[in-house]
Amino acid sequence: MRTPTPMIVGIVLGPCGLVLNLTSTLAPSWRDVTGFLDMSTDLIQHQGIWDICNERMSTRTNECNVKDTLGYFDQLPVQVARGLMPSSLAVTVVGLIVTSFGVRCWQEMPHHLLAGLGGLVLFVSGLLSLIAVSWYNYELYDLPSPPSTTLRVAYCLVLGYLGSCLEIIGGISLTFSFGQCCKELRLKKSATNSKYSKNSNQQSLSNVGAISAPISSTAVPRQSRNPMPRSYSNSLDVLEGERTWSRSRSESKLPCDSDV
Repeated sequence: MRTPTPMIVGIVLGPCGLVLNLTSTLAPSWRDVTGFLDMSTDLIQHQGIWDICNERMSTRTNECNVKDTLGYFDQLPVQVARGLMPSSLAVTVVGLIVTSFGVRCWQEMPHHLLAGLGGLVLFVSGLLSLIAVSWYNYELYDLPSPPSTTLRVAYCLVLGYLGSCLEIIGGISLTFSFGQCCKELRLKKSATNSKYSKNSNQQSLSNVGAISAPISSTAVPRQSRNPMPRSYSNSLDVLEGERTWSRSRSESKLPCDSDV
């Protein structure tokens, strides 16, 4: 049997979303800050949820572990993203493991129930990362930043959106396996019901035969014990004497030669 298309879509999009969300979680580039007044104009500050890095465009050098003087990491959207993104990665790994046991790779038939459960787990993981990315994006311009600077969305938010959408789509695709699972359950139930009805019919027929057999066996001896007299019968021939007497008379009436 060929692997169903929804399973193929889910097992492909799930790992892709995991890679994108992993990159979005670890890379320090959720927000880019430019236009510092007391620094060079080619300086770009990349702010993530774990680290802050300064990049100089002229020399292409990066300086990470920049000290947070504005309380950027203490903001609620950053704290929520720190909690939800790793949780989403862990849930995604669990969903892929469950899905791998359901998708037909080394077995003859796929396990639709496990594939559907794995799809639900992937869907939840995509929602977790999407909540974190969306909330950060909504509060991006309200987070602390130096005065007279320009704020813009960095590539990690884009990767987070893409990874979340891929996981959600893959999870929804895998949940279509529940339909096939329900179909198999209905077929098994109908087969069980038909088998049960067949067995009950056979049992009822056998019960009827078992009941009718004693009735027939007891009815025959009653007829043999109490036969209905149809006519009188006697083994002796009651007309035997009369036939002998009549025959003797006829013989006596015949003429003899002496009479002639």
